[in-house]
Formats: sequence, structure tokens, C-alpha cells
Amino acid sequence: MENPDWQFEKVVGDPIHKYIRLDDLCWDVVDTEEFQRLRDLKQLGSAYYVFPGASHNRFEHSIGVSYLAGKTVERFKNRQPGLELTEGDVRCVRIAGLCHDIGHGPFSHVFDNEFIPRARPGVSWSHEEGSEMMLEYLVEENNIDLDAEDVRFIKALISGVPSHAEQRDGKRFLFDIVANKRNGIDVDKLDYLARDCHYLGEQAGYDGQRLLEFSEVRDDQVCYYHKEVYNIYELFNTRYSLFKRIYCHRVGKAIEYMITDALLAADPVLGISDAIGRPDQYKQLTDTVLRQIEFSKDEALASSRDIIRRIRQRNLYRFVCEYLIPPNWMTHLTKEKINENAIIDHQPSGSHLNKEDVIVEWAKLNYGSGDKNPVDSVKFYSKHDHHEAFHISKERVSLLVPERYQEVIIRVYTRDTNKVRLDEESFMV
Repeated sequence: MENPDWQFEKVVGDPIHKYIRLDDLCWDVVDTEEFQRLRDLKQLGSAYYVFPGASHNRFEHSIGVSYLAGKTVERFKNRQPGLELTEGDVRCVRIAGLCHDIGHGPFSHVFDNEFIPRARPGVSWSHEEGSEMMLEYLVEENNIDLDAEDVRFIKALISGVPSHAEQRDGKRFLFDIVANKRNGIDVDKLDYLARDCHYLGEQAGYDGQRLLEFSEVRDDQVCYYHKEVYNIYELFNTRYSLFKRIYCHRVGKAIEYMITDALLAADPVLGISDAIGRPDQYKQLTDTVLRQIEFSKDEALASSRDIIRRIRQRNLYRFVCEYLIPPNWMTHLTKEKINENAIIDHQPSGSHLNKEDVIVEWAKLNYGSGDKNPVDSVKFYSKHDHHEAFHISKERVSLLVPERYQEVIIRVYTRDTNKVRLDEESFMV
């Protein structure tokens, strides 16, 4: 039954979902320092330096994910009463959508994929772990009305990997909504793809609203109407296309490496990497850390400031060359054979290349499941049989769907723009 007081609830306009209405508990979470910091984290990190339209933040994305998560679980609750979903289930799924990204660090994936592995070698850490840490801290610091069991459940929903204790009496399908580890189709992806396309001026090739409308729970997992199978292929192709052209843009990646180097140079002074275990410090860590370094007068931050100045003046690390590895060469070309040391060892005589001059990137671009077809892990249902869930092989969809689902590209960059030609010659030897 619809809430009779809906007209008095807080509503926000959104360019993707038009009008978003969240419950009071969600707004209690939104109105905290820990969540508000997401306003200062660009959704696409360094890509904003290449694509000026990509100015949106983790803040609005997280609200959008919460909206879609709540809409999805409420529809299951209303249309499939046999699932025995409770208001507590709905509440926790909404909060999981809202808080799934509160653990992101400065410039999003630059922080956990590039900076932390180099600043803290041997430490395994992800932004999902950061989100779990910040969720606990947020609830405690702000007296949010969630008990310990709810917090454990929400953390598991964020990670997408339930333990036996969080299964909620067989409701495994709840873990498919925010962070789907079965096949990657979740409301996080549906929001960020639509939102990124909007701000980049791109046209998405799939219909996310149809996917949600034609989803049901079968075999304790979220399944889709069989006629949506090609729509799902288009979803994954849109993801690949954005990675190929936007997220892994070679200039954007060069700036990523510059930001990483700047943070590493500043880390001994500012203790940036220490914050991953300190939520009270982590909540102060946003993209504004570059401004903090840039305006500092501390001489110990001089080298970091120099790198940031290069970014401001567009004196960027230079892309040298790239090589798309043919499938039959995958086992022959490895990181042990192609890396910074190997390039230095093969430099032309008298080149004077140093290891610090060279960056070698191994980029894996795929449909989200490595070299596997993610649609093989999706189950479908038919209007003729409302109980059976089944897979659909790609041969039954189209003869033009991909044969391969991952490509590996080796890229070389140089920190010294005067040595571009030398790097290219060393790589080609």
C-alpha cells in the first residue's frame, strides 16, 4: 500500500531517473559527513581532465543506485509475495545501494587500483572494504537506526558475497541487486552506465528500464524475460565500449599515473595510505587532496607539487605506443617478458633511459567476466513456464555476437616527454 504521506517526503530531481524519493532512513544517511564527502569524488576520476562533461560525482550516482535498488526489491515484494520479503529486507537493500561507494578514495579507482598497491605493497585492500569500514563508522557516529545484524547484512550486500549467516533464509537473490557476482548485471551498473553516457553525451545501446521491468526471481536468483537476451548483450557491449573509448583513454590513463605519482610522493608527509584503516581520517580524504598539496608551502611536498603543476599546464606524461596482443600470442607475451626493466635492457646504445622514465600498462578490456561470456551466467524465464529458469546460448541469439570477450593491450608511457622516441624504439626492439 502506498504511503499516504508521500507528498510530504523529500524528493530530488535527477537527470537520469527524473524524480527520486527515498525514505527517511536513507536521508538520515545522506545527511552525514561520511556520505556528503562523495560530492568531492568525481565519478570518472581522471577522465574529467579529458572529457569536460564528465563532471558528475559519486554522490548522485549513489543516490541513483539506492533508488533503483529500492525500486527493484519493492517490485519483487509486490509482484512475488511468495518470496516473503520484509520491510527490513527492503530497507537494507536500499541502504546497501546508497553506501556501496562510500569507501572510494581520491579519484576513485586510481586510489585502490594504482596508489594503494604501490604505497602499501602486499596489502590487499579494495574500495568495497573501505565501504564496509565507512558504513560501520557512519552508523555509529551518527546514531543511524540500524542494528548490528542489519549492518552485517548491508556489508554483505555491498560485497555481493554472502556468508551463511547473511543468507536471510534462502534469499540469495537479494545479493544480485546491488553487486551481482554471478554475472555483473546489477543496479550499480545500470545507474553508472546510464549516468556516464548522459554526461559524456553518449547514446546507450541498451534499455536498462526494460531489464528491470522484465526481471523476476527464479531459482533464488534474478532472472530476465527471454526476449531481453540481446538487450543484455548490448548492456555488456556498452560497458566494453566505455572502457575502450573513455575509462581507459590513453591521455586519461597518463593523468592517472601522474596523480598516482603525486600521491606517492606526498604519502610520507601526509600519511594518505594510512587512512584506509582509519575512518576518522578517511572521511577527510577526497579529490581535494591535490589542492591541499598544491597550496602547501611544505618543502617536503615540492616534488608532488611539481607533478600537479604539470597536470595544470598540460605537460603530461606521454603515450608512446601500444600493442593489441593477438589471441595466439597470449601465452607467449607475459608481464615477465614485457615490463619497464625489459624495455630498459633493450634500449638503443647511448639512449640513457632510466626505469623511472618508463611506464608499462597491461590493460584488460572485456565484458566484465574476464575472457568468459557473462551472458552464459544469466538465467532467463518464459511466459509459457513461470517456474523454470534456463540459460540461452549465444548461437540462439545471433550469429554476430562476439566470439571473444576479452582483449589485452600493452601500452607504454614515458614520464620524460623528451624521451618518447627512445621509449618507442626500445619497445619495438
